[in-house]
Amino acid sequence: MYIANEELVKKFEEEHERTKTRLNLGKEILWLTQDECIQAGPTVDETLELVNLAMIYHGRKEYEMPAKIGIHPFDDVFFHAMPAYVPKNLSAGMKWIACYPRNPDEYDLPQTTGLLVMNDIMTGVPIAVMDCAWLTAMRTPAVTVLAAAKLHPDATTFGMFGCGVQGKEHVRFIVKTLPKLEKIYIWDIIPERMDELIEYVKDEVEIPIIKAYPEDLVRNSEVVSSATICVRDSINYGKAEWVSKGQTILPCDLSTFWEPKLLYKADKYIVDSIDEHRLFEDMGYFPDGLPEIHCETGEMLADLKKGRTSSDELIICSNIGISTNDVSMGYVILEKAYEMGLGRKLPL
Repeated sequence: MYIANEELVKKFEEEHERTKTRLNLGKEILWLTQDECIQAGPTVDETLELVNLAMIYHGRKEYEMPAKIGIHPFDDVFFHAMPAYVPKNLSAGMKWIACYPRNPDEYDLPQTTGLLVMNDIMTGVPIAVMDCAWLTAMRTPAVTVLAAAKLHPDATTFGMFGCGVQGKEHVRFIVKTLPKLEKIYIWDIIPERMDELIEYVKDEVEIPIIKAYPEDLVRNSEVVSSATICVRDSINYGKAEWVSKGQTILPCDLSTFWEPKLLYKADKYIVDSIDEHRLFEDMGYFPDGLPEIHCETGEMLADLKKGRTSSDELIICSNIGISTNDVSMGYVILEKAYEMGLGRKLPL
């Protein structure tokens, strides 16, 4: 639990009064579609700035966020309930998100869908409901590339496993934080997705993007990320033997892509949330268990804990997504939507 001081409570009260000028509080909410969220949403650079700040607040323990609970109707899918409160960002709410990897092929629907509910902190009253798929697609790579910059700032090569929505955004984002990049390697089990990624980022990424076999991608990349699927049993596509000292590995898929034994090769194992990783360990998502955790990503970004201290360290930094970033993004989207006159007011 995080108890706000008098200065913060005053800000909550001011925000409450401002909200009352925009909504009939307690009687209506603002509904924002995905397109409206994109219109009102922050740019890549703005996203990096606000997520970095939210991660620093997380590292300083200036938040409240229980580990995400969920339901699992089938072995390969999940729904997650992700509440969070970030007082210094005036943000409180909950994301309800589902991930169905089979949706695109079987139903012609997105893999990831969901909603974010934002609340008035002073009264708890819901004030907005918005799409959360787009903001998730933005905040996830932001954490990866911020960690990459902290752990491997001079990297000249980056590898990306998975070329779907997350993979595309990771490639867009990584060039913002690793300025010395010379090559990007990509791979996806569906070859057409690699071409789609290259087309998607062509106006923003000027360095060569190379389609590679998995082993070649790992061996040729100083920094590697994976955004594939999240299932309990590892799919073992990423082999531990391909990984070398000095590399930085940044999975955001519960390490499903990698051989479980890879985690135990790391000199340092860093996670975005210890509580959430331990929860998923209890649920069976890390078949060989978790190694000793060095620190949380936010602690590293806040300079409270050291990340890389030697060039020959193998570091794995697992970021599976934390809702402090979601509600912080949601607040910024909501503020801009008010300014732009977006959304529609619906009765409660």
